[in-house]
Amino acid sequence: MRSEQAAGARTKVVVLVPEDEEMPPGLDPVTELADVHLARTDAELSEVIGEADILCVWDFRRPRLARFWPEASNLKWVHASSAGVDAVLFDELVRSDVLVTNTRGVLDDSIAEYVLGAILAFTKDLPTSIRLQQKGKWRHRDTERSAGRRVLVLGAGSIGRSVGRLCRCAGMVVEGLGSRSRPGDDVFEGVVGPDGLDEALGRAEFAVACLPLTAETRGMIGADQFAAMPPGSRFINVARGPVVDEDALVRALDSGHLAGAALDVFVQEPLPAGHPFWEMEQVIVTAHQAGDFVGWEEAFSAVFVENFRRFERGEQLNNVVDKERMLPPGSES
Repeated sequence: MRSEQAAGARTKVVVLVPEDEEMPPGLDPVTELADVHLARTDAELSEVIGEADILCVWDFRRPRLARFWPEASNLKWVHASSAGVDAVLFDELVRSDVLVTNTRGVLDDSIAEYVLGAILAFTKDLPTSIRLQQKGKWRHRDTERSAGRRVLVLGAGSIGRSVGRLCRCAGMVVEGLGSRSRPGDDVFEGVVGPDGLDEALGRAEFAVACLPLTAETRGMIGADQFAAMPPGSRFINVARGPVVDEDALVRALDSGHLAGAALDVFVQEPLPAGHPFWEMEQVIVTAHQAGDFVGWEEAFSAVFVENFRRFERGEQLNNVVDKERMLPPGSES
């Protein structure tokens, strides 16, 4: 913490950004009080990491800290400008005394809106309506109701609870999956543990993945899980691509067992040209943007700025990550 540093010494902060980006908006309070360095390239990171007290990570496409970890001898705190921390953590960091924080909570409601929008798009068959409009075809047809549908939210943390809350407000029946089973509350009809996953999927007309990516969740949703879902059900992924066996998902969609999927995250991003998901009319593909609303960067910066002030005062930081479990705080409640 700041109180352990030499009196009068300015804190040294490194902001890790993609090569073509400038300083993220909203960090002015930090630049006024600390020595802040922007690191776009490996060469720039190598120059400054040795004296850095804090690393603020905005670039998740290139997990560079692990490569320069031996040089980060003064590092005390790593902040991830995201809710998920899978792209930040590695064994040496987990075993160290360096604190890791994230931006838990900022995108929860926006992601929930995406999920609700996807469910409504499926039940009202909006993709077909758009295709018919583009072809200039008038075709009346009946669509489904969303009220009364059963939704299983995989991940009962802050994002999952926001998803569940909106779905419940829209008249749906919501169940959750957590690290342990427990009774229902004002959001979930009930929460099942991992052992109850397949049984709960058998009740779900919509399954929504909101799980963090960990050793336990990688590949959690595969052929057996899709087979457990009722015929004609749909799957939504706003978690991480690798929690899903994508080949199994393609097969479940091709066979017609699943009626559709809305996918915002993928094993490989950007989704490669020629991938089957691009051509499937029953699949909604978005570019890892479910939570990104106008002004999200400033909102992310505000979380870091508040924690920086706490760091300078020697106070406990918000949103400290449980590194051993690779889970954001509050991922189970």
